[in-house]
Amino acid sequence: MNDAVRRHPGINLGPAHAETDIPAEEMVFGFWVFLMSDAIIFGVLFATYVSMRTATAGGPGPHDLFDIRSIFGETFLLLTSSFTFGMASVSLKHDQRRGPLLTWLGITLCLAAGFLALEIHDFLSMFAKGGGPTRSGFLSSFFALVPLHGLHVTTGCVWMLAIIAQMLIFGIDREVKLGLLRLGVFWHFLDIVWIAIFSIVYLGGLA
Repeated sequence: MNDAVRRHPGINLGPAHAETDIPAEEMVFGFWVFLMSDAIIFGVLFATYVSMRTATAGGPGPHDLFDIRSIFGETFLLLTSSFTFGMASVSLKHDQRRGPLLTWLGITLCLAAGFLALEIHDFLSMFAKGGGPTRSGFLSSFFALVPLHGLHVTTGCVWMLAIIAQMLIFGIDREVKLGLLRLGVFWHFLDIVWIAIFSIVYLGGLA
């Protein structure tokens, strides 16, 4: 794919969105570079967790605290939300009507809210079993890593609500398009981080 077609990471709107396509090249690429600093933070927390995952100090461990069915449910909801956000991006590029775009964004928000609800339920269940962050090195590293991802998902939901409000007031203008392009990179980044959490923290902990 040549440079005239693909200018930056994520979906490229193309010449049909001339007022957005050119400024998006610098803005989206810059946002992607910014996310690399976030990736470094998560990388440090993953390394901390791996080094501390056996430091239970005689307290509860992964087999005592993790509910694999709930975790599979969270994974399904978040990865499905990535698909629905992708459909919103396709709608933005090829349809340009407000109705379908709002529908896909609304479905994405509902899926993300379901993910957060299950995650909070899991955290509360862990607390009820004596699995608070101060109990052991394992739990301290867990609660430094996993809730940070949930905080990012919450931030993404707030950002999405702001874009929806902007769209309802101003329509699908240049700023809405640029916001959705950056949010798309952010949202799919969160999926990558969650896959790592699911594999290293949950599956690795229960193996």
